[in-house]
Amino acid sequence: MTTKTASRFDVYEAITNQIISAIDAGAGKVQLPWHRKGASIMRPVNIASRNAYRGVNTVALWAAADAFGYEHGIWGTYRQWQERGAQVRKGEKSSLIVFYKEFDRDDAAGDDQSGDDRQRRYMAKASYVFNVAQVDGYVSEETATPEVQIDPIEAAEDLIAATGAQIRIGGEEAYFAPKADYIAMPSQHRFIGTETSSATEGWYSVLLHELTHWSGHENRLARQYGERFGDDAYAMEELVAELGAAFLCGDLGITVEPRPDHAAYIDHWLRIMKGDRKAIFTAASAANKAAEYLKSLGGA
Repeated sequence: MTTKTASRFDVYEAITNQIISAIDAGAGKVQLPWHRKGASIMRPVNIASRNAYRGVNTVALWAAADAFGYEHGIWGTYRQWQERGAQVRKGEKSSLIVFYKEFDRDDAAGDDQSGDDRQRRYMAKASYVFNVAQVDGYVSEETATPEVQIDPIEAAEDLIAATGAQIRIGGEEAYFAPKADYIAMPSQHRFIGTETSSATEGWYSVLLHELTHWSGHENRLARQYGERFGDDAYAMEELVAELGAAFLCGDLGITVEPRPDHAAYIDHWLRIMKGDRKAIFTAASAANKAAEYLKSLGGA
């Protein structure tokens, strides 16, 4: 009889550590792994399915791209690249993502239950992918141009208008007022350009942040954190809004410019993630749901 001496691999802890390392590496600058410019701000895409990665996998791959300086968001497993006639270079390090395997929970199903009536369970499994920058033999216009080129400003206007959110422009602060159910935004002239984004791009990224907050209102997604996060609930909601805006900016092709007040949350987010290995999964899932909800209001 043999016994297990090695501890079980924890995919939640591994991905959380990957993201924590990327944030730690950026200490001292108001910059998170999902703040970037160029093609890499687009949602990371799988080479085989052409589908965008979702939830925490988006954050994990943005963090990997930031850490290794990858300029393009096309990823695939070793086998998927081989199927495309490409070869991962020797010595290249893979990046970790997670997928969920579904299976029947037989112990919860009675003799008269089958098919859709049977309860389902999901198990998190690790998968390892490589960026297009890590392979040889793959030539495509996709590496030079994102799959879909759109006018990001026009697309953002369409999304914002479709939500029907009440947006009040004026004053000096951007915030969502849940009781009165409106978004406050400073006038556009208060936004100034930076090295990474124009004033207009800054305007849209902040507005999308507040729209993500708006999506969590009790009359919409009714986002709640319960007792699990306690005093950290406010910081968790800010992380959801930060990620939601990043996801939307990635989908719309808008450069993300971090708000100055986000710097105050970085240490708080790190503490939460270091204490709860599933916190970033919860936040990314809620942010992804918020982004999909906002896009669905326009029929997207």
